[in-house]
Amino acid sequence: MSDVVAFVRRHRVPFALAFDASAWVVSFLFFAWLRYDNMSTTVPWAATTVAAVAVFALYVVLATVFRLHQGRAGTGSLEQMILLGAVTIISGAALFVVNVVGHWIPRSVPVGGTLGALVLMAWGRAFWRRLRERDLEQLHRDGACLALLVGAGEAGRELVNSMLRDPARRWRPVGILDDDPRKRHLRIRGVPVIGTTSQLEEQVAATGADTVVLAMPSASSEDVDRVRAAAVKAGADVKVLPSTTQLLTERVGIRDLRDINITDVLGRNQLDTDVDAIADYLTGRRVLVTGAGGSIGSELCRQIHRFAPGELMMLDRDESALHALQLSIHGRALLDSDEVILCDIRDAAAVDAIFQARRPEVVFHAAALKHLPMLEQYPAEAVKTNVIGTRNMLESSDRYDVDKFVNISTDKAANPTSVLGYSKRIAERLTAEQAYRAQGTYLSVRFGNVLGSRGSVLTSFAKQIAEGGPITVTDPEVTRFFMTIEEACQLVIQAAAIGGAGEVLVLDMGEPVRIVDMAQQLIEQSGENIRIEYTGLREGEKMHEELFAEHEPQDHRPRHPLVSHVPVPPVTAGEVQDLPTTGERQYVMRALMGLCQDELVPADDEDYLRR
Repeated sequence: MSDVVAFVRRHRVPFALAFDASAWVVSFLFFAWLRYDNMSTTVPWAATTVAAVAVFALYVVLATVFRLHQGRAGTGSLEQMILLGAVTIISGAALFVVNVVGHWIPRSVPVGGTLGALVLMAWGRAFWRRLRERDLEQLHRDGACLALLVGAGEAGRELVNSMLRDPARRWRPVGILDDDPRKRHLRIRGVPVIGTTSQLEEQVAATGADTVVLAMPSASSEDVDRVRAAAVKAGADVKVLPSTTQLLTERVGIRDLRDINITDVLGRNQLDTDVDAIADYLTGRRVLVTGAGGSIGSELCRQIHRFAPGELMMLDRDESALHALQLSIHGRALLDSDEVILCDIRDAAAVDAIFQARRPEVVFHAAALKHLPMLEQYPAEAVKTNVIGTRNMLESSDRYDVDKFVNISTDKAANPTSVLGYSKRIAERLTAEQAYRAQGTYLSVRFGNVLGSRGSVLTSFAKQIAEGGPITVTDPEVTRFFMTIEEACQLVIQAAAIGGAGEVLVLDMGEPVRIVDMAQQLIEQSGENIRIEYTGLREGEKMHEELFAEHEPQDHRPRHPLVSHVPVPPVTAGEVQDLPTTGERQYVMRALMGLCQDELVPADDEDYLRR
C-alpha cells in the first residue's frame, strides 16, 4: 500500500484531475437517469455528457486560479474542503444559469449533479487522507514507546498529531482517557477514547502502555498528583505538558513533553497574567536589567526579549553568568556586543556612567545578595549590595529620567528577622522615597521562594537525592511560599504596568507549603529510600514566612485579583548613608534593625493609605 501511495503522491495533479472529471461525469449522468424515472432509453446522454465536460472545464480554470490542485491546502484538510466547495458551487451555478437560457438538459440535473460531484470529490479526498494516516500509523507500530494520553481536548489532539508526524517514530499513542462523557466514542486520528481517568491502571495493563502522558496544560495540582500516583502504581512512566504560561508557543508537540516536577504539585494554580496585553511599554524602549545573570534576572531578560525592546541592556558583575545568558537568548555568546554590561552596582560612579551613556527608560533591579545564612555572617556585604547598590541605581535612574523602575524584593522583607530581610526592607523604603521625588514610576515587587533558582530548596534537595541522601530540613513544621521562575518574572513585568508610585506589589501565592512535604514528594518521585534529617532553624530564619507586615493592608487589589498593592513608608538616602559598611557583625546588624524600627504605621491610617 505504501508504494501505491508514494506513486500517486508523485503524480497527484493528474490523478486528482482525473478523479474530479470522473466525479462530475458520473454525478451528472446519474442525476439525469434519476430525472427520467430510471428510463435509460429517454435520457439525453450526449447532452448531459457535454454539460458535465463543460462544467468540468470551468471547474479546472477556477481550480487553477485558486491553486486547488497545486498544494495550496493539505489533502482532506478543512481549508481544502472550503476551497473545493467554493470552486464546485461557482462552476455548477454558472452552468445552471446558462442551461436556464438554453434548456439543453433538465434544470434539476446541474443542481443535483453539482452537489453529487462535490460529495464524491470531498469523500475521495477524505478517503485518501485516511489512507495516508493509516500508512503513517503502521510505521509507528515497531520500536515506538506506547503512550496512553490523559485528556482528549485540543492539547491532546495536537499531541496525537505530533506523535504520528514525528519522523523518528518515538511515540505511538494507543489510547486516550477523558472524563467527559461526550467524548466517550471519540477517535483522534484513529486513536480512541477508551475510558476515564479512574480506569487508568486497568487501561495501562490492557494497552501495554509504557508511558502515561497528561495532555492537559491547565490540569490542577490534584489532577497531576492523582494521575502520577495511578501511573506509578501501574508501573508506567509519567510525562506532562507544561502549563500554558510555560509553553513557548500556542501549539503543542512532543518536544514540549517533560517529566513531572515539583511545580506541578505545588497545591495551587499558577498566576495567570496577560503579559502580552500589559507589556506594550517594553516594545521599542531601552530596558536595563541588573543582576541579569541570576535566576530571576536571566529569565526576566528572556521574557523581555520576546517583546522586542529597542535595546536590552543586561548588567551583572559575573562575566560567566552573562555568557550563559547571552547563549540562552541568541544561541551564541561572543560577549562582544554592548547588550552585556559588566558592572558592580556598588560602584556609584560606574553605574552613573552607564546611565549617562545608555539612557535606559525602564529598569528592572534584580541584583542582590540573597543567601540568608551567608548574610547573617557578613551583614556589611548586604548593606553594600542590597542597600547602597539599590540607592546607586535609584539615584542614577532619577538623574537620567528613567520612566519605570521596578525593585525586586522578597517576602523576608515583611516583618524582617534576618539581615536579608532588613536590607531588602530598607531597599523597598528607598524605592518608595525615590517615588515621591522622581518623575517616573518607582515601585517594588515582593514574592516568596522561587523554585529552580540558584540555591533554592528544590535544587538542594535534588542534589542531596542524587548523592543518596540524607535530605536536610530545618524543622518538620517549617513552611514557605513558593512560585516558579516564570510566575515571578511575569509578576515583575506586570508590576511596571499596574503598580503605583512607591507601592509594593505582592502576589497571592495561596497557602504556604510545608518543606518536609516537598522533600517527601521528591523522594517518592525518585523511587529511592532517602532519609530526612532535621537540622533546626538557623539564625534569622522564621518558622513561617509572611507576605505582609503586621501594619500592612492585605486585600487592597484594585488592578488584579491576585495582586495586592501595599504602601511603603519612605526612608531617606541620608539615613541610609549612616549605615556602616564595615565593623563588627553585631554593630552592623543593630544599625540595620534600628533603621527598620521607625516605619510602623497603623493599617487603618487613612492619610497614609492615600499616599
